[in-house]
Amino acid sequence: MADDALVIFTPSGKRGRVPVGTSVLAAARKLGVDLDSVCGGRGICSKCQIAPSYGEFSKHGVHVSPDALTDLNAVEERYDRVRGLKPGRRLGCQACVQGDVIVDVPPESQVHKQVIRKSASERVMVMDPAVRAYLVDVAEPDMHEPLGDFQRLAAALAAQWDVQGLRPDLAVLARLQPALRKGNWQVTVAVHDAGDGARLIAVWPGFRDAPLYGIAIDLGSTTIAGHLVALDDGRVLASSGVMNPQIRFGEDLMSRVSYVMMNAGGDREMTAAVQEAMGALASALAEDAGIDPQDIMEATIVCNPVMHHLLLGIDPVELGQAPFALATSDSLSLPASDAGLDTIAPAGRVYILPLIAGHVGADAAAVALSEAPERRDDLSLIVDVGTNAEILLGNSSRVLACSSPTGPAFEGAQISSGQRAAPGAIERIEIDPVTKAPRFKIIGNAHWSNEPEFGTPLITGICGSGIIEAVAEMRMAGICDASGLIGSAQQVGTERCTPSGRTHEYVIFDATPEGPRITVTQGDIRAIQLAKSALYAGARLLMDEMGVDTVDRVVLAGAFGAHISAKHAMVLGMIPDVPLDCVISAGNAAGTGARMALCSVKARRQIEAQVKRIDKIETAIEPKFQEHFVAANALPHATDPFTGLREIAPLPDVSFNSGGDGSGTGRRRKRRGG
Repeated sequence: MADDALVIFTPSGKRGRVPVGTSVLAAARKLGVDLDSVCGGRGICSKCQIAPSYGEFSKHGVHVSPDALTDLNAVEERYDRVRGLKPGRRLGCQACVQGDVIVDVPPESQVHKQVIRKSASERVMVMDPAVRAYLVDVAEPDMHEPLGDFQRLAAALAAQWDVQGLRPDLAVLARLQPALRKGNWQVTVAVHDAGDGARLIAVWPGFRDAPLYGIAIDLGSTTIAGHLVALDDGRVLASSGVMNPQIRFGEDLMSRVSYVMMNAGGDREMTAAVQEAMGALASALAEDAGIDPQDIMEATIVCNPVMHHLLLGIDPVELGQAPFALATSDSLSLPASDAGLDTIAPAGRVYILPLIAGHVGADAAAVALSEAPERRDDLSLIVDVGTNAEILLGNSSRVLACSSPTGPAFEGAQISSGQRAAPGAIERIEIDPVTKAPRFKIIGNAHWSNEPEFGTPLITGICGSGIIEAVAEMRMAGICDASGLIGSAQQVGTERCTPSGRTHEYVIFDATPEGPRITVTQGDIRAIQLAKSALYAGARLLMDEMGVDTVDRVVLAGAFGAHISAKHAMVLGMIPDVPLDCVISAGNAAGTGARMALCSVKARRQIEAQVKRIDKIETAIEPKFQEHFVAANALPHATDPFTGLREIAPLPDVSFNSGGDGSGTGRRRKRRGG
């Protein structure tokens, strides 16, 4: 057996080697992973629960054997017997590393809880919900007319409310007779009718003076965001989110498909994980709003195609290879239990928006519903950035769509000091172009770090918005050149540029040995370059297909759009060069589209028709994608001029030569282009 083993923590992405026999909790502390513990590792508090993953992980280049951790010990067995451990969970203070292992730290075990930034965007909803409540007076049973209670209820609904062809659900039938008798033959019923037939989904005795509820869920690769909505007026009563637990099987979609290919039953593992997380999210939303979760009658769900298939228990392997065939692209209306939402009304329903194509899913359809580019004459580029970016380009003449594999770098993953958005994470940064000194803001503190009011808070790392601004600021301050290369202290003129192997890193914050040392490394910049190049290349492909070199407006959707300045995005070359006042934040457009579909049957019909008119461009098989990708590696771009950007943010025209020995002590020289 080897003397040490590789431990990879998700969702942080932090990894490192530790001696065999090290507890997972000790490994987490050594690697700076956010794993809670308050009992000193005695197995009492249960705060350090973790979920190990086993099998083949091609993304990480590791095989995790079933004996990668020590077996359950007496402390864990006692805890499980007395208080209960969820299936697959271990106590990090007791489980010890025996071999290479991937360990997921669930949200409840994280000291600094994730900030889910996909909050509900304000939008006046047109109310035409599929679920409606009716007060009905039902005829009492009659020996001379031997009709069942349900048949008499259906007749009363037809006569009093013109609800035709009512169908029952077994869960509601079991409650119908007691409700009728308790209400003295008057009941309030909830009927679901989205144009596919009326279904009885709930019944209460007498008059029920309370709204019905629904939830709109944006099921992303990294986060799951939900909004609890009152179906009488569209009010958002609660919003919350959780990390997608599938991240431990792979940070990006293709890694998860690969996991399914290489591990028998891997798809079932991921389906169970995400369904459990969605059910828990629905319960949490209900608790936040102070309602009974069984008063939630319907959910609408938007997601990308791989998440769509894994949610529904469909093998996603076909999506991992050309021609990227979907099991179905149509919208779906299902019993909520089929999607694992068994914490809402027993007869509740789920509506999943239609998918556009093999890698452009219901989340992109929801963005299209929310932003409606087909209703505008000007040409709009709509970018919804996550682990997988969905891109729309269009106007009243034509709408195009594609997806681009940006990876998790924009979420703070695969970044040396990166973390998810949580209190203590650097989210904003500015670098003085003369002194090269940074100042920054962290989540949970409204002040800049150079202001007295900033105080001495705990600074934990840097999240996605912070690393994006950091790299852009480094480019504007001349700390890195157009190729992304970080200069040495002598070249840049600051001791904050320190050697790191054969390259350099820029120090943002250093509290060692008491606290973290937060830097931007050469590897961090490369990760951001790869992500932004994939994004820009996808946009350029759509522009090529449309026959244009410019767009009229850029719409930034999702958490990215709400938290990144247009200038920083353009300095990186993430989006085309347009006037800054033509870059608009749409907030969580996918979540808004999900809410629109929840509140309006008409909106569902609109997007079902619209997706058939959207032309899909497949980036994976387009020859020019690689050409655009390579050119987009430069900051902001190797060939596109970005003339407008240079007028508002002149970029130093420098290049750093390694000197041929990797020391970074070469001369500073002028460079053309870039």
